Amino acid sequence: MGIHALNNEHMSGSESALPGSGDGGWKSPSYSECRSITLDQDVLDEHKIIGLLPDPPELDHYRLLRTQIQQRAMAKGWNTIMVTSAHPGDGKTVTSINLAFMFAREYDYTALLVDCDLRRQSVHKYLGYNSAAGIGDYLLKDTPLNDLIVWPGVEKLTIISGGRIIRNSTELLGSPKMKDLVNEMKNRYENRFIIFDVPPLLVRSDAVAFAPLVDAVLFVVAAGTTPIFDVQKAIDLIPREKFLGFVLNKIKGKGSYYGYY
Repeated sequence: MGIHALNNEHMSGSESALPGSGDGGWKSPSYSECRSITLDQDVLDEHKIIGLLPDPPELDHYRLLRTQIQQRAMAKGWNTIMVTSAHPGDGKTVTSINLAFMFAREYDYTALLVDCDLRRQSVHKYLGYNSAAGIGDYLLKDTPLNDLIVWPGVEKLTIISGGRIIRNSTELLGSPKMKDLVNEMKNRYENRFIIFDVPPLLVRSDAVAFAPLVDAVLFVVAAGTTPIFDVQKAIDLIPREKFLGFVLNKIKGKGSYYGYY
């Protein structure tokens, strides 16, 4: 299978200067039923999470990525996106988190970030908060979603991440219960994007089992690290019609850590 790319396109829509701000009649969602946490900027900086920074150089790259996803998603009615890679360390979790922050910045959208790496929950660690329960607790113990959702103090952004290691992760991610949950997340709120951080394709079969449940798949590639043969092998494992494109991560250069091809 050949290499595909997200095309360079101009931005559309409007973005408020700060997450959740803006004029007009927009009203902030209520987070009274979510656990509220406070993010530590030092931890975010350590993991290259740029969502709370006013205008880092990488922000425009994520704006472009968000805009391209918006344009393609609106044309097809998509709002559930799986982010994966070929190998660990390629940057899929950082990409998932930053992309969720960017959708929360967009005036017309809210974002839900769901950590679906059931053997290695790490989203909450990248954001610097403790969490003893995640999506696995919903699937195995019927823990209510309201007990799992965290509000990080960023308007229009909520997160599910945490919990113990789950060995039978492939069966859970491909289960009818997970399918019903994804459908509920997809249809419950208008103008919400749901970002799923999923294990690498060539490490376990979790991503292959989960891909049929989402609208689209975004693939993260580490520049100068991920072999092209592994990229092609991994892409062949997901439905071609769901493939959004590649995010080229870890580009070496002045003021640049992310890019696209």
